[in-house]
Parts: sequence; structure tokens; C-alpha cells
Amino acid sequence: MAVRIILVGTTHPGNIGAVARGMKNMGINDLRLVNPLYFPHEDATARASGAEDILASASVVDTLDQALADCVFAAGASARLRAIDWPSMQPRECAGRLVQENARGNVAIVFGPEKSGLTNEDLDRCNTLLTIPTEPTFSSLNIAMAVQIMCYELRLLQHSMPEPSEPDVPAATAEEFEYFYNHLETVLTDSGFLDPESPRLLMRRLRRLFVKAEPDKNEINILRGILTALEPTKDKGNDK
Repeated sequence: MAVRIILVGTTHPGNIGAVARGMKNMGINDLRLVNPLYFPHEDATARASGAEDILASASVVDTLDQALADCVFAAGASARLRAIDWPSMQPRECAGRLVQENARGNVAIVFGPEKSGLTNEDLDRCNTLLTIPTEPTFSSLNIAMAVQIMCYELRLLQHSMPEPSEPDVPAATAEEFEYFYNHLETVLTDSGFLDPESPRLLMRRLRRLFVKAEPDKNEINILRGILTALEPTKDKGNDK
């Protein structure tokens, strides 16, 4: 199944190996590592226990944006409550959505550092918050356990869901969304609507708005065309 597992800022190399083993158990092999503290490492190899090929093919990148650039849908796993109400799913629902979105392009599940988890800025890059229901008095899951739960749910769906049809319009990738958000922030700042010295949560709320709207590639291009039309003439053509 073409689902990407992304680990952000992993501090214990053994956890990377355990994640690789859990992925291989369930037939998932696309692992991306964002700024791991130690990798490659002998502890990762030891804990992989037969899944060394997953480690060997893992991509290591500097930023989450790089890991998600070609993805059309991403779920960010977190147990912490957030100031803004992110769209949220539990594992079974999230697995179904990932399989559905996979018909439009690459999809991913993002897991944060062991102690702190994903930041709000990390979740800004995701389409939904993934929460795994646990005992409230002992809710902390080892990262490999969390990955295994999601890989298991995806495995259950692999042969039970009908083959999804190809979409008529291509989905916008995470990279294209980031270009749009940067463009939008620039126009809002230049217009005086957004004060860069006191932005509060405006851009985060706007990200949530567009995540809910689920614009496709054509619609993102239309929105960027509108923004370009609103810019001063001298600035047009300078944005990627």
C-alpha cells in the first residue's frame, strides 16, 4: 500500500528500527525521516530485526515540507489538545480516508518527536489530526506502537475496499498548498489586513478553512490567479 510514514525529529534510533519492522509486517515500505537525532545507527538496525531494507531505502530530509512536498493528503498523529479545533479522525476512519485519497496521489501519516510530539506548525502542514483513543490516565504510546496501529488498520482495508476511481481533476500537492499559503500571507500583509507584528492565529485559521474546503489543483490555481490580480503590477511574475 502506497502510504508514507514520516517521523519528525526522532531522538531514539531504536524507535526508527521498531517502526521499520512494524511497517514491513503490514506491507508498507515508504519511510521518511525528518532531522532524526541519530541515523543510521546500530540500534535502529538491531530493532528493525529483518526490516533492514526499509531502513536502507528510507529518505532523510531537513524539513517536513520536503517530506510532504508531493503528497495530496497527510494525517498528523498527536494526543495533545490544541488551541484551534483541527479536523480530527481516529485510526479506522483515518485509514479509510488515506486509502481514498491515495487514488489522487501520495498520502502520508506524520509522527512527531517522542517527548514533545508534533508542533502546531507541523500540524499546519497536515489535513487532519489523527488521535488514537487510549486510557485517559495513561495515554502515551511508544511511537512504534502508534505506527503499528495505523499500519494494521491500513492492512485490514487493503483487500476489502473497492478499487478507487481516478479523479477528473488532479489534487493539489502539499508543495502547491504551501506556495498558495505563502502567496496569500504576502498579499494580506501588503494590503494591511494582516499585521506581521501581531498575526495572532489568522494564517492558521485560514489554513484550516482551506483544508476543510479541499480545493483541487485547478481551484488552487484560480485562487493564486486572484491573488496575483490583487498584487501591485510591479510585483507580478516574481512569485513561483
